[in-house]
Amino acid sequence: MRSLGTSDRPAVRALSRAIEAVSSRTRARQFLRVTDRMGASPAAILPFVEGSPNFRGRRFEGEEPSLRPRVRAQTSAAIAAIRVSGRGRPVGEVPVVAARPPQTPGELAVTWYGHATSVLEIDGARFLIDPVFSERVSPIRRSGPQRMHPVPGAIAEIPSIDAVLISHDHYDHLDQPSIVKLEETHRPHYVVPLGVNAHLLAWGVPTERITALDWRETTEVAGIRLTCTEARHNSGRGLVDSQTLWAGWALHGPAHSAYFAGDSGTSKRFAAIGADLGPFDLTLMPIGAYDSFWPDIHMDPEQALAAHRDVNRIGSVVEALTEDHAGIADAFIEGDQRIDTPGGTHEEGERTTTTRTVQTAARESLLVPLHWATFNLSMHWWAEPIRRLLKAAAEADVPVACPRVGERVDLTTGDATTVAEEFSTPWWQACSAPDDRD
Repeated sequence: MRSLGTSDRPAVRALSRAIEAVSSRTRARQFLRVTDRMGASPAAILPFVEGSPNFRGRRFEGEEPSLRPRVRAQTSAAIAAIRVSGRGRPVGEVPVVAARPPQTPGELAVTWYGHATSVLEIDGARFLIDPVFSERVSPIRRSGPQRMHPVPGAIAEIPSIDAVLISHDHYDHLDQPSIVKLEETHRPHYVVPLGVNAHLLAWGVPTERITALDWRETTEVAGIRLTCTEARHNSGRGLVDSQTLWAGWALHGPAHSAYFAGDSGTSKRFAAIGADLGPFDLTLMPIGAYDSFWPDIHMDPEQALAAHRDVNRIGSVVEALTEDHAGIADAFIEGDQRIDTPGGTHEEGERTTTTRTVQTAARESLLVPLHWATFNLSMHWWAEPIRRLLKAAAEADVPVACPRVGERVDLTTGDATTVAEEFSTPWWQACSAPDDRD
């Protein structure tokens, strides 16, 4: 069959050329849209990071390695993911409460918008954490992990934002369309780890509204001291790995304090953070997207509970690197450099034998779990993270608040235990699969 482009009729050939031109422009626009979402190029990032003592060999490195699965393990993980396909999704509609942030920020409150995205109010200041309001977390608009519940509120509906805090540049924590919307509505200040500022600059955010920090560097916004803290993770939005820094954030106001862990595997740095900056009134801890194929970059629920206790310990780093009845956070295990954790083992299956104990302030701090329920990023059951966390927390007598997406947790209404009881309804059970229930 003769194509339109080789038709004997001039009008048909002209139409063919027009279609081809439009198609080429469409593909070009799609390509530019993808590259725009990816952010700054490696060459553009390098000047912002090469002076850091934590930037070695053209990548950031902590004192604890973030070991990635090798090719063979990646293949095994892909096969396993196919085998358990569907586990990570709810079977019913996830309940979402319309977010209603107050016009004036409160003294200490947090609203969970899904995944890691949260609005934190502390001593009259308001911070938007890891804003991801898009339908998918991917450079490609119609592909990639899709949101499993609606966003409880729009960016424009947040009355005021003193600063946006970003933990790292993975797509489920740094979302280009959300940054564009923030620039259209709020034009806020951004406080980010080193290198992430290059992405923001590429998306049109001016330099004067960006503060980029290395681990343990600090800045002050609206009377709140913000400290960039270590995490055990990695970063990257393209083919170059870990060229930007990843971090957690410690917030200290005149009267209250809070800690957001970002993304991290289990780490002895939590105990160091607790010794130097803790304890905290509130911790926001990631509890999902863990798997034995990547044990160094995401904590499981029991490890998240141990991290909560570690950042709330009282005493020196040496005292904090010990065991208590909630679990273990001790020194390196020789060999593969992993950390032993509560109820867990390192790669060779050897358990620690330490029996030393140390006081903890965790009973006075409220844990609010993040990084679950919104995107299917692993192979565990959808509600498994919250089920496991609550079981471990009950055994350790640690208060945990489990708000619905969009609910505002006001910590000034009572002590940590009272607030936890207010948000203790197991709302996830109604939309969990039968095998994904207690």
